[in-house]
Amino acid sequence: MPDTPAVSVQNLTKVFKGTLVKGAFRAVHDLSLEVKAGEVYGLIGPNGSGKSTTMKAVLGLLKPTQGHTSIFGVPSTEVASRHSVGFLPENPYFYKHLNGRETLHFYGSLCGMSGTRLKDRVEEMLALTGLEDAASRRVGGYSKGMLQRLGLAQALIHEPRLLVLDEPTAGVDPAGSRKIRDLIIEFRARGITVLVTSHLLEQMQEVCDRVGIMAHGRMVREGRLEDLIAVENQTEMVLENASPALLAKIDALVKAEGCGTKILRSGHPRTTLERLFLEATDESK
Repeated sequence: MPDTPAVSVQNLTKVFKGTLVKGAFRAVHDLSLEVKAGEVYGLIGPNGSGKSTTMKAVLGLLKPTQGHTSIFGVPSTEVASRHSVGFLPENPYFYKHLNGRETLHFYGSLCGMSGTRLKDRVEEMLALTGLEDAASRRVGGYSKGMLQRLGLAQALIHEPRLLVLDEPTAGVDPAGSRKIRDLIIEFRARGITVLVTSHLLEQMQEVCDRVGIMAHGRMVREGRLEDLIAVENQTEMVLENASPALLAKIDALVKAEGCGTKILRSGHPRTTLERLFLEATDESK
């Protein structure tokens, strides 16, 4: 069904059993969210907020204490749900003695691909991620940024509909980080749904359609990025090709109000995702 969300999390609660020293720990409490097909959804939060636990539940790596999760309508507890998913962990591991092309062939074969289809797909992924020139180099000599791009290529090798990325730009230099962000935008253009976590908020602000901010296991803010970062009680104006006479009139009106401010923009100015994040997580305490 076209309206089926790519990811659905309904009333998710995850409690980890305690020990004799420490009691039970509730990592996620009654969390609900949906990721629409074809969008880039950013899940952000401080360490210990529950975002990684949520992603593991979505991927079927953790069993919820309560609630349920699904991928394109298939419960995450079923193996079939993962056929449509590509996953890039924060620190992907690859066999260092293989080169880039051999690595993608290996992962493609694990996904049941073979022959011309696999060979063509490997070359397509090398080109997409900008690793063509490094395809014959051993992975052990790759930089952090190249390893992350190789991780993206292996996550995409079987043509998934959903891509789950955990801190994809962590530890990557600015040039490599820019390349990864450009790739995420490219994935969206190809119709691939992306669920991504990151603590680099400015980067999230560049690529996400919607974001969810978690703190203490709960969702504290969620919505379209443009709506969340709008400062509702302020207005700004940008004038193009304004005549001196018009500027004088506007200046006179502003001075008459006693504000003494030069008007530059009209509409809702934007805060930053970082500021919104800090405010939202502080309010949850």
